[in-house]
Amino acid sequence: MVSKVVIAALAVIAGVGGTVILFWALNKVAEAFPPKAQERIKPYLFILPAFLAISLYLIYPALNTVVYSFANARSTSFVGLSNYRELLQSPSFQSTLFNTLLWIVVVPVATIVVGLLVATLADRLGPRGEKSAKTLIFLPMAISAVGAGTIWRFVYASNPPGQQQVGLLNAVVVAVGGEPISWLQLSEGRLNSFLLMAILLWVQAGFAMVLLSAAIKGVPVDTLEAARIDGAGEGKVFLRIVVPQIRGTIITVFITVLIGVMKTFDIVYVMTNGNFNTNIIAVDFYNQLFTNGNTGYAAAIVVMLMVAIIPIMVYQVRQFRVQEDQR
Repeated sequence: MVSKVVIAALAVIAGVGGTVILFWALNKVAEAFPPKAQERIKPYLFILPAFLAISLYLIYPALNTVVYSFANARSTSFVGLSNYRELLQSPSFQSTLFNTLLWIVVVPVATIVVGLLVATLADRLGPRGEKSAKTLIFLPMAISAVGAGTIWRFVYASNPPGQQQVGLLNAVVVAVGGEPISWLQLSEGRLNSFLLMAILLWVQAGFAMVLLSAAIKGVPVDTLEAARIDGAGEGKVFLRIVVPQIRGTIITVFITVLIGVMKTFDIVYVMTNGNFNTNIIAVDFYNQLFTNGNTGYAAAIVVMLMVAIIPIMVYQVRQFRVQEDQR
């Protein structure tokens, strides 16, 4: 135990000390130049370590992944576009893409709706009630996706008829005279996928609520009072006055949750491992790489995911710039 503590302490000291020495050395290099050139060179020198780290741990692996996506399963020879063609023609991968699309459409929209609803209603509970309600809604954010999946196993758990039902849903079903249902195996209509989406919604609702609540509180009270004086009901005030003024925050929350949804892995892997027609693209990548040992397919899946995420990230950056210009 002592040795682990000592090793951890030494690692922290070495990391901090190494960083200090590195930037001290870079500063000395900059001071070797004429005074006028120092101001121009210093910013580039100080961002050099970060740039090298990004290049080594992000850009280089991304480029390698693109190269491997054109190679065979063992990355021993190039096969052109075969990996992409075979994946896109595969019925199982088409089902995975459709399921992923459902997640992309449903979860961000549902998160925005729930976040707006909770943020609006919690503000009407008074200071104490608002704090308590928001704390309860935000708590799942502190739970990992694996932990959330484990918790929700006790909601969807199913035992054979006649046995005690430890799952919350089946306990209710049996209590009203029904038969226990294997919720996560109901692939028809993809109900099981929607039940898995509910877990991510439960986790992300607190994030949306906090940002949207802050945005709603920032709406000028004068405009709300003016609309009420003109005879507008609370529904019209919210939809026509509040929502347009918090549009930027809504878009930010939507895109942030959307990017998270496209990378979702833990919940599906823990609950079903993609079985029973619940597979999504991140789980398929994992299974192709570690279960099937097919590097070519796995790399092609990652490249398709990167291509899908890049336009969303570009749009997000543009939205941030627009918001900054409006301030």
